[in-house]
Amino acid sequence: MPTFQYEAMNQAGQRQKGTVEAASSDDAIARIKSQGYFPTNVREKKVRKRETAAAAAAPTKRGSKPAKAKKDPITINIGGVGQKAITQFSRQMSTLQDAGLPILRSLQILAEQEKPGLFKNTLSQIAADVEGGSSLSEAMEKHPKAFDRLYTKMIAAGEIGGVLDIILRRLADFMEKAQRLKKRIVGAMIYPAAVITVAVLIVLGIMIFVIPQFKDIFEEFDSKLPAITMGLINLSEWIGGTNANQWFGSPVSGSAPPGVVYVIFGPIVIFLLMKLMRMSKGGRAILDQVKLKVPILGGLVKAGSIARFTRTLGTLISAGVPILEAIAITRDTVGNNVYERALQRVHDSIKEGESFAAPLREARVCDLLVVNMIDVGEETGELDKMLAKVADNYDEEVDNMVRTLMSLLEPLIVVVLGLVVGTIVVALFMPLPTLIQSVTNSS
Repeated sequence: MPTFQYEAMNQAGQRQKGTVEAASSDDAIARIKSQGYFPTNVREKKVRKRETAAAAAAPTKRGSKPAKAKKDPITINIGGVGQKAITQFSRQMSTLQDAGLPILRSLQILAEQEKPGLFKNTLSQIAADVEGGSSLSEAMEKHPKAFDRLYTKMIAAGEIGGVLDIILRRLADFMEKAQRLKKRIVGAMIYPAAVITVAVLIVLGIMIFVIPQFKDIFEEFDSKLPAITMGLINLSEWIGGTNANQWFGSPVSGSAPPGVVYVIFGPIVIFLLMKLMRMSKGGRAILDQVKLKVPILGGLVKAGSIARFTRTLGTLISAGVPILEAIAITRDTVGNNVYERALQRVHDSIKEGESFAAPLREARVCDLLVVNMIDVGEETGELDKMLAKVADNYDEEVDNMVRTLMSLLEPLIVVVLGLVVGTIVVALFMPLPTLIQSVTNSS
């Protein structure tokens, strides 16, 4: 009969370690509980290397060849594991656990059906660790690129409570909702970004290739041009350089590069600078505060952050993760420094025996409705349900804000493009009456 090593808590809250013989891990957990302990970690004791070596050195039948170790296929791992693959794995693993299959067999089945790559190798390594006596959560903790801290803590809670299938299903639901929210926001930004990019390229083409042709025509008549036309010509010369074919500054004269370089590479440089700022704690704090103060976009960021932290925290609490650890995990995964600091205050408050809602109200990062709902959930003992309701409300609000933003952006883009094109047309045609008059007088 296998021997299981365990770590448990007694009724006084003290840690206990020991071993117990049982037919399975479930049987071992039942025997530990019968002793009055609450198990926190149960694993099968590994077979000693001496026994393994003795089995390998055992004589084989005459004429039979020793079995060769099966080599794992060599695969090239490029990139990371996508959330879609993790979600599908969670859903399938939940179904297999609900059907009563052992964890090891479930992992082997799911690893076999995966295509060669990083995730297949990850599942194979997790299965090997579980077969060696590790718990599922401990095996997953070794692969943070696939299974983050939130995921592994919920799996650990599911193992202890014996509700692993339910936890996996909740994880799949949680990730699907997070992916839908992200897709809505990204999808709403694709159309405006594409239209703006095409419009900028067209305007740059007019400035570099069309305006210089009109400039040559105007110079032939040697007449005074309106201020708006001169401004357009000067802008064209700055964008394209002194010559339309000059894309970079002359190395002989040492002149600065044309404005098109700044127009094209300026946003890229700003994006990279923001990335560098986010690498530092102070820079990330400044950027996150600025995001929340930007008109329209700030409201979208706020609603998305509230939806994310309430759903994460509610899912962790409903899974049985202790409140302090759940808040710490939520703080590290919320993705906004302002809400990280607010959740840290909540963590410190609860640690000192105070309430959840009070520090959140003082931080002023959530609407009063959110704080009141959390306060009611805390008083009634249904905090996880209240957090889930808040998350659902803000998911819907984000959806409405995205639709509103789209309805505002489309006419705004049309108006801006109309003003730009109209200004160019007016600037080019304003000198024509003067030129026509000068031609008539000369003839």
